Amino acid sequence: MTARQNHRQDVGAEPAAECARCPRLAAFRAQNRAARPDWHNSPVPAFGGLDARLLIVGLAPGLKGANRTARPFTGDHAGKLLYPALRRAGLARGSYAERADDGLALHRCRVTNAVRCVPPANKPLPEEFLRCRPFLATEIAAMARLRAILALGAGAHAQLLAVFGLGPKRLWPFAHGAVHELPNGLAMIDSYHCSRLNTNTGRLTTAMFDAVVGEARRRAGI
Repeated sequence: MTARQNHRQDVGAEPAAECARCPRLAAFRAQNRAARPDWHNSPVPAFGGLDARLLIVGLAPGLKGANRTARPFTGDHAGKLLYPALRRAGLARGSYAERADDGLALHRCRVTNAVRCVPPANKPLPEEFLRCRPFLATEIAAMARLRAILALGAGAHAQLLAVFGLGPKRLWPFAHGAVHELPNGLAMIDSYHCSRLNTNTGRLTTAMFDAVVGEARRRAGI
């Protein structure tokens, strides 16, 4: 069995709406549901088809973004950079209006998160990454046409290494724009996360992000 095939068989690509694998995250969901019953407040499913050639992996849903709208990177600052960049690269069609029913569609591309539920303070705990990892592993294994993965941030990079059983980390260092040729034939491209902090400080510019998305598209053969 290859690293790409090595995953738990008792889970699907998405957790159940009332997933209780992570008690802290389940309690936070319940707290948010009580405060904002009109929000999604459940595990956030991936966006895009399993037939995609490029998978984009973030860390976890944002409280007022995906946790509210039910679509990754939708309704928060990160989505304002991510989705227009995908449109410019020909990986998305339609208009991004910061809501799940805006009609935006992805082209040979899929967007997901390493942890599917919003964590307090935007920081999943190590055990929460571990409990949610089977969903990411199952998702990747189901993507028969997958050729490249774009890791948004060092956290997503580390979780992908764990999914594929790759280490030590010093052999696969995270760096913006780095391209890692993985033993399973996939290419993993690293990018700084498209967070408000990174863009406001100039650590990540629109031009930098466009370049790394373009490289990911090239590696995916799209």
